[in-house]
Amino acid sequence: MRGRDEETGEYRGESRSQQRRDALEVLAICEQLVALTDAQLSRLPVPESLLPHIREARRITSHIAHKRQLAFLAKQMRREDEETLDTIRDALDVKGETARREIAAMHRVEAWRDRLLDEGDKALAELLDLHPEADRQGLRQLVRNTLEERKRNKPPRAFRELFRQLRELMLGGEPAGDDAVPSEHDELP
Repeated sequence: MRGRDEETGEYRGESRSQQRRDALEVLAICEQLVALTDAQLSRLPVPESLLPHIREARRITSHIAHKRQLAFLAKQMRREDEETLDTIRDALDVKGETARREIAAMHRVEAWRDRLLDEGDKALAELLDLHPEADRQGLRQLVRNTLEERKRNKPPRAFRELFRQLRELMLGGEPAGDDAVPSEHDELP
């Protein structure tokens, strides 16, 4: 029970405000879980008993019904032990940090692509200093093709291919990484 102990005068249990904050935190976790794909969800340590409720919440499109299903899912999650909730919280935090790193890496690749298009051979020389294994001729050709596409208002096929080549070069084919050294023109995350 909440309130004060009659004999000692000390508080028993959490306050209602703290219980509400905890419930809202679990509800936020539920919203994150529902937003994940099945593949992402399978990598998280979510108990099997919660999976049908998560899928049901995804299926429901009506706003009020979806909100009600999320509340039910949160109630089911609060019944799980605190260790399980902590594990899910930690996994979601790691996933969020990984996503931020991937986005920052993509921004670095985009910045290099823009530099190559704006500065030409000067930027290409800097890129080749950082990545000597790069195909100088291929990159130069892609830059020329991209500039020609822009001039003629054609679809950005070479623009996209240049991005793919730079991503492969800088990130080693992986979606994210910190191999690329940003220059003074790159935005820092």
